[in-house]
Amino acid sequence: MDASSLLAGARVIPVVVIQDANKAVPLARCLAGAGLESIEVTLRTAAALDAIARIAADVPKMLVGAGSLRKAAHVADVQKAGARFAVAPGATDKLLDAAEAAGMPMVPGAATASEMMHLFERGYLLQKFFPAELAGGIPYLKAVGAPLPELRFVPTGGISVELAKAYLALAHVAAVGGSWITPKSLLDAGDFDAIACLAADAARLGM
Repeated sequence: MDASSLLAGARVIPVVVIQDANKAVPLARCLAGAGLESIEVTLRTAAALDAIARIAADVPKMLVGAGSLRKAAHVADVQKAGARFAVAPGATDKLLDAAEAAGMPMVPGAATASEMMHLFERGYLLQKFFPAELAGGIPYLKAVGAPLPELRFVPTGGISVELAKAYLALAHVAAVGGSWITPKSLLDAGDFDAIACLAADAARLGM
């Protein structure tokens, strides 16, 4: 269940940790209004599934995905909540089997050539490169991606707005994922005007 086609229009994907589900819809509307029409809500909080469900129901123009999937059971959970794609920091055969059985488009994570080739064998042309900066950043991704021309990547992990622009300049980078657009301090404060400014700047990176 490669997610290449579904995410073809996305260049910057906000990666969001939502502690309060009541902020999910205002956040999604804020991001969409600024020109970002996809979001990855990570399964790191008790509010995550509720947040995904609220966005799916109330902000239909937003392509809502679930991130940080770690086990096969998560696939059914996020699909029931309304997620339209899933993202994982790595990949196991059980997780991929569950996604494929459910028809859930997945962006599995990889950091080595062997991991990337294993996912390629299973049909995943779009892969999350994680943790991008700690794994070697742009020089590493250039090197490892060169002999794998079929693949496209979504680098995530340690990416700032400045680094995002450099990653997006690489031919084999489809999009970048980042939390700099929705910093915890602003989200906790409900400062959606400030988030909208960051989102608008991020949206311009993908133009």
